[in-house]
Amino acid sequence: METDTSIKVLLVDDHEMVRIGLAAVLGTEDGIEVVGEAGSGEEGIRLAQEYKPDVVLMDLVMDGMDGIEATRQLMKLYPECKVIVLTSYLDDAKMYPVIEAGAFSYLLKTSRASEVADAIRAAARGQSVLVSQVASKMMNRFRSDAMGETAAHKELTDREMEVLKLLAQGKSNQDIADVLIIGIKTVKFHVTNILAKLDVEDRTQAAIYAYKNGLAE
Repeated sequence: METDTSIKVLLVDDHEMVRIGLAAVLGTEDGIEVVGEAGSGEEGIRLAQEYKPDVVLMDLVMDGMDGIEATRQLMKLYPECKVIVLTSYLDDAKMYPVIEAGAFSYLLKTSRASEVADAIRAAARGQSVLVSQVASKMMNRFRSDAMGETAAHKELTDREMEVLKLLAQGKSNQDIADVLIIGIKTVKFHVTNILAKLDVEDRTQAAIYAYKNGLAE
């Protein structure tokens, strides 16, 4: 039985059978409620404003507005929502733009149902999930791009570097507090300082910076 504490999920995919399958599988998961299904990016934006989902499962390639533009617009209209990309594509032309647009996690459609459900729960806790292929591609590209750049992370303290590394691994503030044996308020203080020093807007951009500069290992 769904409760008020269930994670509200919106499905956005132009293949009806994919939506039916996802809805059926997620409907058996405790604490997850599929509140709506959209067959296009445009419809996804409309339903997100109507249902205020906690998480949106977003396909990338769709007729009309694609998942990249839908994610970009959704983040402007409803920034507290977490977008999980669920796609068959791993090419750079789609992966990097949607992450830059604000996608919180990136999964492949070959993922097991349990992995999708776990990613939804992780997103609700503020933890990003990137499939290993995506993490590797990001690290390789960003390491290359970082050659010769001035490293903003040189301004971080040793403790802030520890927090950034854990943040990039997808850990929540509570997880970081537990690992470093510090208070959660202290973690939030460090995260705020990290975002300011790196000149980024949110945790996802900080994580991207960490991968870009080889700090996430």
